[in-house]
Amino acid sequence: MTLPTVERETAAHPVFSIIWLHGLGADGNDFVPIVPELVDGAWPALRFVFPHAPVRPVTINNGLSMRAWYDIAGFDTLAREDIAGIRASIGEVETLIEREHDRGVPSERIVLAGFSQGGAIALAAGLRHAQKLAGIVALSTYLPLAAKLADERSGANANTPIFWGHGTADPVVVLQRGVDSRDLLQSLGYPVDWHSYPMAHAVCADEIAELRRWLGALLG
Repeated sequence: MTLPTVERETAAHPVFSIIWLHGLGADGNDFVPIVPELVDGAWPALRFVFPHAPVRPVTINNGLSMRAWYDIAGFDTLAREDIAGIRASIGEVETLIEREHDRGVPSERIVLAGFSQGGAIALAAGLRHAQKLAGIVALSTYLPLAAKLADERSGANANTPIFWGHGTADPVVVLQRGVDSRDLLQSLGYPVDWHSYPMAHAVCADEIAELRRWLGALLG
């Protein structure tokens, strides 16, 4: 079963899709307002797909249930990873990609994007996807299942462009964690377009402007 989604199309008959995953405790509506700021009228028709993550208890938030792509025990690198939860969300993304195929948009015209926990899943799913994707957008995030990537990654996305934006004052996913993930990806040959901004765990106007330029080049 496909996750419930919020969708926006920039014109009829979209030829590209952007599947955008929200952060912990938010929902698919969180990044809908970004669409008019991000999109250039000269671009081909796009479909933005903003799925709602399942509701689950989250350890770091005292076990309270909220929308989350996986459980989080702690925000540091030593915290236990919810491997089963991460893999389940990778499966959810695969289902969303399949639905875009069914609607006429092939993998090579699909961008996976995400903020924070959603960005982690965009990276984990995108780098393992068996068919070439157009690109991956990772905002204020890190690479999960990092030790497993070299063995599990897909050759189809070995050269897929990655846009990475991160706040220098991020108290949630600290800058160094993003840098370490970037360095690992670059050591494996991935083309990471890295940008840092003087902000906390957020998105800023400069970041949207640079992402707009990056997407414009990607969409041709």
